[in-house]
Amino acid sequence: MSVTVWVLIFAVSLAVLIKSSDLFIVSAEEIGTFFKLPPFVIGVLIVGFGTSLPELVSSLVSVASGTSEIVIGNVLGSNITNIFLVVGIAGVLGKEFVVDYDVMKSDVPFLAASALLLAFMVVDQEFTTAEAVLCLVAFGYYLYYTLRNPRQMQEILELEQHPVKPRLRHWFILLLAPLGIYIGAQYTIEAVVTLSQRLSIAPEVIALGAIALGTSLPELSVTIAAARKGKPEITIGNVLGSNIFNTLLVMGVPAMVGTLRIPDSIITFSLPLSLAATLLYIIIVLDHKINRLEGGILLLFYGFFILRLLGFA
Repeated sequence: MSVTVWVLIFAVSLAVLIKSSDLFIVSAEEIGTFFKLPPFVIGVLIVGFGTSLPELVSSLVSVASGTSEIVIGNVLGSNITNIFLVVGIAGVLGKEFVVDYDVMKSDVPFLAASALLLAFMVVDQEFTTAEAVLCLVAFGYYLYYTLRNPRQMQEILELEQHPVKPRLRHWFILLLAPLGIYIGAQYTIEAVVTLSQRLSIAPEVIALGAIALGTSLPELSVTIAAARKGKPEITIGNVLGSNIFNTLLVMGVPAMVGTLRIPDSIITFSLPLSLAATLLYIIIVLDHKINRLEGGILLLFYGFFILRLLGFA
């Protein structure tokens, strides 16, 4: 098949992966509400985990297919995209908004710690099982802390959810969506491998750009919805949670299945840029506010990131 066909397969399979994940989240929310699960449990376990589901499944499939370098590209690419693109758009669309104090006190330090922990782990270009276990333990602690302090996730849930009695289709979606997620991830990774061979592009580069952008669409959709409702600050909690999920869970789980390869390009460019994105984000939110100028700066950095991936910078 031609490169054009494989690009089409990549686009369609990534769309299936993202849409299946979105349908799964919505159905799980409706059913969870019907069974009167606590809202914060639905918010943390379904909304928080669900927005990172495409990254997790595609990473697992990449390990199984022998292209584990996609995992680190997917994680760092998604984290960079979340900060530069998603928070940048929130800043531009939302004018100036206030970052919640509780988020600054808890999630931001955890974001910084998880970013540094990952950097120390992969700088030797190895990611061991012991390091994966440590990431999962750290994720468990973060999840426990979030369950004890659930207000931010409750706000995200309230933004996205319009409680209704679950219909029969919700049950079918809950059962069938995982199949769509798996098939979408399988063909996404197959297309990435084929395109990287045909175009002589490293798989992790495609993961850093195209897959990362695609799998960050759930966060982007929450951002746009929040801005329309005049609550762009909700984006901050969503992005923080998603980046921590990515760093600890999406790196940790696939490494329990197989060894993760860390390419040279990750160490020389993507990892430093990811740390820089995290640092820049922390500096911006030190005054508990994000304005349009700061949002525009983040978008400029995202533009540089994409140009560098394309070889124009």
